[in-house]
Amino acid sequence: MLARGQLQSRNKKTSKEVKNIPAYIISFLKQDYIKKGKKKMFGQLSHKLEVNVPASEAWEIYGTLGLSKLLVEDGSAFEKIEILEGDGGSGTILKKTFMPGSHGFTVHKEKFTKLDNEKRMKELEVIEGGYLDLGFTLFRVRFEIIEKDNDSCIIKSTMEYDVKEEAVANISYPNTNLVAKIAEVAKNYLIKNKATENAV
Repeated sequence: MLARGQLQSRNKKTSKEVKNIPAYIISFLKQDYIKKGKKKMFGQLSHKLEVNVPASEAWEIYGTLGLSKLLVEDGSAFEKIEILEGDGGSGTILKKTFMPGSHGFTVHKEKFTKLDNEKRMKELEVIEGGYLDLGFTLFRVRFEIIEKDNDSCIIKSTMEYDVKEEAVANISYPNTNLVAKIAEVAKNYLIKNKATENAV
């Protein structure tokens, strides 16, 4: 269910800097890499989950603020999600408060930077707090609903991030646990909703 992958370095210095990254981080990387730039490093992680519902139904959750409502109701990752700007479209800004102990920080603000209903793709970036307080200069998450057939789809979640060279020790903090949890919450809701409709 989780993506496999590898870690690659472009030079000896980079290899030394990242050699202590835990093995489980490396195992989550799928054809992705961490490469050294002039003053920062770039990383990418991805996660996929198959759901036995049409892609259009999954997108009704991921493409709207309905996903935020589900996550708050679930209560395992987020204590509170506030809408600071927007109505769920591009430009929407959310303030997310994480459950104590569920993450390495308590609050961050994120902005929806892309929303494509035709491609069923949403992209967001952290704009305040969270990973930015740990030396990351970019933390972006992209959600894609990929149609498999008429009755099933794949929820693909991709994280991309840049971290300052002086904060390279924090490169191991990102993992797919949160996006995997989000996908699982959405899947459970969609399957339950489908079962209810079929029972009527």
